Order: sequence, then C-alpha cells, then structure tokens
Amino acid sequence: MRLIGLTCLLFLCGVALVKCNDGEASVEVDDSDEAEAVVETVDDVDYVTPTLPPGSSVYMAEHFDDPASFNRKWVKSEAKKEGIDEDIAKYDGVWQIEPAERDPLKGDLGLVLKSKAKHSAISAKLDRPFVFRDKPLIVQYEVIHQNGQECGGAYLKLLSEDKQSADLRKLHDKTPYTIMFGPDKCGNDYKLHFIFRHKNPVNGTLTEKHCKKPKERLDEPFTDKTPHLYTLIVKPDNSFQVLLDHKVVNEGSLLEDFTPPVNPPQEIDDPNDVKPKDWDEREKIPDAEARKPEDWDEDAPQFIPDPSASKPDGWLDDEPENIPDPTAEKPSDWDEEMDGEWEAPLVPNPACEEAPGCGEWKAPDIVNPEFKGKWRAPMIDNPNYQGKWSPRRIPNPDYFEDKHPYKMTTIFAVGFELWTMSNQILFDNVLITDDPAVATNWAAQTFDLKRRKIEKEAESVVTAFFRYTNEHPWLWAVYVVVIGLPIVLVVFLCCSGSSSQEKEEIARRAEAKKTDALLPDDEMEEMVDETEGKEEDTAETTQESKKGGGSQKSNDSEEEVVEEPSGGSGDAPPSPRKRRPRKD
Repeated sequence: MRLIGLTCLLFLCGVALVKCNDGEASVEVDDSDEAEAVVETVDDVDYVTPTLPPGSSVYMAEHFDDPASFNRKWVKSEAKKEGIDEDIAKYDGVWQIEPAERDPLKGDLGLVLKSKAKHSAISAKLDRPFVFRDKPLIVQYEVIHQNGQECGGAYLKLLSEDKQSADLRKLHDKTPYTIMFGPDKCGNDYKLHFIFRHKNPVNGTLTEKHCKKPKERLDEPFTDKTPHLYTLIVKPDNSFQVLLDHKVVNEGSLLEDFTPPVNPPQEIDDPNDVKPKDWDEREKIPDAEARKPEDWDEDAPQFIPDPSASKPDGWLDDEPENIPDPTAEKPSDWDEEMDGEWEAPLVPNPACEEAPGCGEWKAPDIVNPEFKGKWRAPMIDNPNYQGKWSPRRIPNPDYFEDKHPYKMTTIFAVGFELWTMSNQILFDNVLITDDPAVATNWAAQTFDLKRRKIEKEAESVVTAFFRYTNEHPWLWAVYVVVIGLPIVLVVFLCCSGSSSQEKEEIARRAEAKKTDALLPDDEMEEMVDETEGKEEDTAETTQESKKGGGSQKSNDSEEEVVEEPSGGSGDAPPSPRKRRPRKD
C-alpha cells in the first residue's frame, strides 16, 4: 500500500509540476550539453487592435474594431435583384459591428450578418486599386459560422474597376468582379471557391474560370462555430495557393487547374461536317446466309405442366380455399343502397388445414425441354464496317493563347454579396496585400490569438501533461521508471497476497481440528468416506438382505445408521450403512 501511495504521489507531483511550469513565463530544460529548450507560455490572451509595420504594402486592412471608421468606409447596398419576386428582391439584410458570441477577445469586434433568407450586400473601396503586374495578390479574412450553416455562402468578391461598379450602393449579383473567394455550402456540398473572370484578349469578353475542388473535405468550418482563416495567394507566375488556418488545402496553376481552361483548344470539330448516310458503324451484323433449322419450333412454350406430377391423396377438389367468415356480422350502419350488398369477409377454409390442398388441382409448371424461343441468325463481322464516325477537325477560329492569365482586371473594392439560410455569420480582419510577411504578421495579431485562447480554455490538466511530454520526449523514460515499475511490483504483490491467503486458510482449518464440534469441513470428509466405503457397504447389505434382515438402527452413540439405496440389481431392499467414527 505504501508503494501504491508513493506511485500516485509521484504522478500527481509530475502533473502539478507541468501545470505550474505551464503558467510561468518560461521553462528551461537541459536536454543536452550543447542546447537548451525554452518553452514560452502565456497566462492570458491579451488582444490589441492590430497594427501594420511602417511602410507595409497594404491595399486594405480592416479589423472592424472602430465602428465610427466602419460607418464612414463601408457602404450597404440599396439595389434590387433582377428576375425574382419583389418581396425578396431587395438587398435588405442587416449588418452590425459586434463581438463574437463565443470566446471573444476583449475589444475585438467583427462584421456580423444578422439576417437569413435575405439578400445582403456591403462593400468598401480599397485604399488604392490593386493592379496585377509583378507582385502577388494576397487576400485574407476570417469567418465564424456562429449558428452553423444550412445553405449559403460566406465568400467575398474583389470588385473590378468598372463603370458598373463605381456606385457601391448598387452592388448586386451582376456587379462585375475579378475574383470570388471563400466558403460556400448547400446540403452536403461543401465548397471553397476560387473563381476568377478572365478577359478574352481577342474579343474582350469575360468568362468565369472555376478552380478545381480541394482534395480534402472541408466541412468542419461550417459546423464547429469557431474562427477560421481563409487565405488566397495568386502569384505572377500563374500559380496559386488556397490556405485554411495556415494550411495549404489547394494549389495549382491558372493555366491548368480551372474549368473551362483559360486557353481554348487549337482545333475543334467542324460544326458543318455531317455523317454520310451510307456510313456503316456496325461492327457485327447477322449472317445473311444462315437458315433456321427445320426442327426449330418458335411456338413451343417456355413452361409446361409437369407430366410426372400427380394429385396428392386427400386433395379436396370441392372445397374452396377461402370461405365467408361465419362469425362476421353486417355493420349496423351498412346502407345497401349506398354501399351495395353486404358480403362477409373471406377467411381460410378450416377444412383445408388438415388436407394437402383445396380447389381445382393443377400440375406445377416446369421448363419445357423443347423450348428454343425465337430464332435469330448468328452475328458475324461486318465486311463494310467503317469505324465510329467523328467530324473532321478544323482550326479553332476563336483560338488564342494567353500565357499570363495572372494579369486580371484591376481591383478597386471588396464586397460581401450573399444569400444564406443561416444568420450570425461573423467576418473579421479583411486584408489585401502583396507581401506575405504582412499577412503572417496580421494573422499573428488576430486569428492566432483567438485560436490560442480556444485551445487554452479547452486544455485540461491531462492534455497539458501530454502536450508538455510530447515537447520533451525524454520524459517518457522517466514515466516508465516512476510509474511502470511500481505497477509491475503492485501486480506481483497482489499475486503473492493470494498465496498468503491460501496459507492462512490451511492454518485455520488445522486449528479447527482441535475441537470435536461438527464443522462444514467434516461434511466434506463424510462425503469422501461414503464414497470410499460404498462398495463394501453394498456387499454387506446384499448378504443381510438375503438373510431376511431389514432396516435397523445401532445403539452405538458414535455410529449413525443411514438408509441408502443399495445400488444393486434385483429386488434387494435398501440396507443400512454404518458411519465410520470420526477420528480426532
């Protein structure tokens, strides 16, 4: 017991030591003679409105922490969507600046879409337009689906510099945009959009290009109600990356990984080419020289009655399988004029229960051995086969080659234009830059703090213990010695304890033999004695029975007569058996 207590004490001390170290400013571990591992932790997560380093190349950095600045900069749409009912056409969704519902950082506010089942749109101009030249475009923002998501989007649109986009109060679904990026969901279809509008260099038309889907299923951000960070990086070399919470979930090339492709094919099918009427595409044809055999009977039925079957004995030909229920009575509200003549419902005929069958007997059907079906000529290779026809290929009159699809239409504003069946969607920390370091620093001041707080609050003593151990793997060896070895010793002592109990039981029985009182173990000895003397008693009893002896009792105070069956054969009566005197 002392060993068990010592083991538990060592374990709890180790946990407490880890937890105490986790709350200090730093913990130093001398893992080798040459290096020291320093683990820094924070007691609490302090949020300060994010700032940008001097000289940062930023086109928009919106943290939503200043409601007055938000009201000056962001514009709510007053447009109406075309082609739908007047009742739902207006963009009248409600937007508010407020903190997150769960685990908010003190002083951190976000843009919240309060409405559902409504068209909602809001936008703001960039500090300066982004022109696609020789620097990457980096778009980054946070989303929290505070009530989950049934059906709807949480994506943003980078609005194109265009006359139709100049008035942000008229933002609607047809407003020209350059890039659409962000999460979208309906039913079991989870998406992370990256769509860009490509301008045809030949005729100037714009076409949407949709990125391939990520390989991973991205459903967690729609259901866990926690902050998630979405990042898009588009580089001048036509490559792109999509990141979710700093993890790359999709990447590729603007030239190769979009549908439809940026560049059309060089050749297309000739739309004026028509298949000739005499073109034969049949690989096999019926043999024209084949003839139906004379003994082929096309009219033979597929099934015939079994000629070897016979009606079972006792078959009741005159009895129907079902009869009117004799116990049924016509309902009192039955109207024969309206309901017709009443008839009792049918029930199984009780006369048929014991018989093999009732009614007209018919032999069961079997497959007709003469059945062959309709005759058809065998198929042979078509000597006139010309292959599958396809139109001839001609040069594509609309062909062009754009080697630089990165050079998209200039962006001048950011907007959320959404329809959703879930409300309370929070957007925060929208950033547009051309410097990856700026995006990393911005996330460190915002999103990373939120995740750290969530993880810290969810962390228990056990998880802290294992986290600290994983950071210092050498501790596993200590646990094996401090915890594993005592466990082995405890098991060993438990097994040894069982042996000691057996020895104590033997000693107790020996001590009990010092008294003449009848004990439970005596009964067991009596059973053994009875088994050993059964054969002798049976022989004696048989002889006494032949002499006419019956049941008798002994006057000996130390013997008790017990009547038992002799176990012999014949008519011998039961005989008494003397109990052996118990030895002290």
